[in-house]
Amino acid sequence: MRAAQVEQYNKNNISLNLIDIDKPYMGEKDVLIRVVAAGVNPLDNMISRGEVKMIVPYKLPLIAGNEFVGIVTEIGTKVGKFQTGDRVFARLPLDRIGAFAEYVSVDEAALAKVPEYLSDVEAAAVPLTALTIMQALELMKAGSGKTIFISGGTGGVGAMAIPISKAKGLNVITNGSAENKDRVLELGASRFIDYKTEDYTKSLSDIDYALDTLGKDETEKQMSILKKGGKLVSLRAMPNGAFAKRMNLAKWKQFLLAIAGRKFDKLTEKYDVSYDFIFVESNGKQLQEVADIFEKLKIKPSIDKVYPFEDVNVALDKVANGRSKGKTVITMERK
Repeated sequence: MRAAQVEQYNKNNISLNLIDIDKPYMGEKDVLIRVVAAGVNPLDNMISRGEVKMIVPYKLPLIAGNEFVGIVTEIGTKVGKFQTGDRVFARLPLDRIGAFAEYVSVDEAALAKVPEYLSDVEAAAVPLTALTIMQALELMKAGSGKTIFISGGTGGVGAMAIPISKAKGLNVITNGSAENKDRVLELGASRFIDYKTEDYTKSLSDIDYALDTLGKDETEKQMSILKKGGKLVSLRAMPNGAFAKRMNLAKWKQFLLAIAGRKFDKLTEKYDVSYDFIFVESNGKQLQEVADIFEKLKIKPSIDKVYPFEDVNVALDKVANGRSKGKTVITMERK
């Protein structure tokens, strides 16, 4: 089968090698899937640059790719939830990535069935982002009737975070560029803030939760609008000691990340709030809940660009350097 492989870490020139290898091994609880399309994410570039080695020490060479949609072609002897012919999608387990290939083998616990109304390209754009949001809300212990601020809600993450949060019973406030206001309000936001004309740190206070999609200086700004005891989960800031413990990393990694993330721990003391960093994991049960929400609301992810498998390196460069208006996807159809 065809696959795109990381041969060595390179911070400056990300280039996957296109190779032919055997189909992956199947265990008794595994499902073999013919990949139809795969989402391309900043995480894929981060892995190729060696930036997540502290969290997941991948051994090279490594087949790249974290999320996909495909068709079940074979099931293990102890698989009970899926049958051949099912259309499924997943964020692959951290220790078994490899979506940039014609076939993947994955434990059924990571899989969910795709809503019928979604195309393959649309479905490939869902798992990683949607699970990130679900797991962030879980970390917050977000309760119905509370208020969440989603920073930069006009991007691809916001397009999923807003309706999922709304479906969970949350009151959603977000900010972004004015041309996207109507679309964001239609997604379920109750209030939109134009970042060019309004400073949310002056107009918002006593917010229950914040989902930080921007990082850098914005992380502290979002802490400042939370009520005492409020909770912030960041997708873009810095891992800290609490994250390392939650991920059950080695003690020496917990020590180093506790030092690296001390800045944010000090900020939580300053504002009397909590801070968590998230690195999304596979979870078929959560993804099926997402699929059910999507089916009910007919949510469609934003797609920016679709590339054939042979252009996977062009797709990765687009994600790394281009201004995206949605998800980049590769398809496995042969030219």
